[in-house]
Amino acid sequence: MSFFGFGQSVEVEIVLSDAESRKRAEHKTEDGKKEKYFLFYDGETVSGKVSLVLKNPNKRLEHQGIKIEFIGQIELYYDRGNHHEFVSLVKDLARPGEITQSQAFDFEFTHVEKPYESYTGQNVKLRYFLRATISRRLNDVVKEMDIVVHTLSTYPELNSSIKMEVGIEDCLHIEFEYNKSKYHLKDVIVGKIYFLLVRIKIKHMEIDIIKRETTGTGPNVYHENNTIAKYEIMDGAPVRGESIPIRLFLAGYELTPTMRDINKKFSVRYYLNLVLIDEEERRYFKQQEVVLWRKGDIVRKSMSHQAAIASQRFEGTASLGEVRIPSQLSDNNSRQ
Repeated sequence: MSFFGFGQSVEVEIVLSDAESRKRAEHKTEDGKKEKYFLFYDGETVSGKVSLVLKNPNKRLEHQGIKIEFIGQIELYYDRGNHHEFVSLVKDLARPGEITQSQAFDFEFTHVEKPYESYTGQNVKLRYFLRATISRRLNDVVKEMDIVVHTLSTYPELNSSIKMEVGIEDCLHIEFEYNKSKYHLKDVIVGKIYFLLVRIKIKHMEIDIIKRETTGTGPNVYHENNTIAKYEIMDGAPVRGESIPIRLFLAGYELTPTMRDINKKFSVRYYLNLVLIDEEERRYFKQQEVVLWRKGDIVRKSMSHQAAIASQRFEGTASLGEVRIPSQLSDNNSRQ
């Protein structure tokens, strides 16, 4: 960069030391497009070099210092001017002086804490990036490089099934059950719906996956609901005693882990929404929150074997068992 065409022009590039071997992950940008970025996890070291290439070999580059930063920040779209930084690390690469030829500076941020997962939503963005800065009197030269951070979890010790009884008095009475309350992002939701009483002419039933993004605090709280998937589980009128199986594969949908009160700025929660539609186009629904988590690539065989056994045991169950959470099914004449 040069000022009004005078002085030295320099090109800045940030290169990771393990760029050739490090995995990349797709991540949605603010404009909705998908791009690939280098993938990191909590506690991993971030290292590499900042390369400076002078465009005019016969001219020197004067500066007030060169530095690189590792930054984790949250940006709320309704408050664009303020960036909330939860990670901010700085390495000075060169003291004030001048550069007469192209050169590179090594850097290393050791065992960097990256407490949250990268996220781009409807009203908020959480990003991690490296920023190299050449300080100059008139205009700084700045180069940024984004990375993506994934947060891994272990198999939850407590993962009970969800059993619910819902109904409208003297009209509809159903029981439904999901095999777990916590699912990893490539998991399969297995469940059953059992009709105990049917006096409403139901013509259609589906399960929706709803993502609810909550941003801000106090009076400035924004809720954004986004239907990620619609999964038809029945087309036609059910009869009393009928049992409808559910098998919903999560791997095909764009999901993130559940995020709760991230840096006191935002939350992301997921709900399974059971929707019934009668012949008069009235909609009845029941929502149930589920927790999503990201599983690492390497999983102990014993754990996956236990999960398979639990799934088989659930599928082979003849009855839904005890209903632990009675609740009313709501008529969706009002907005969901």
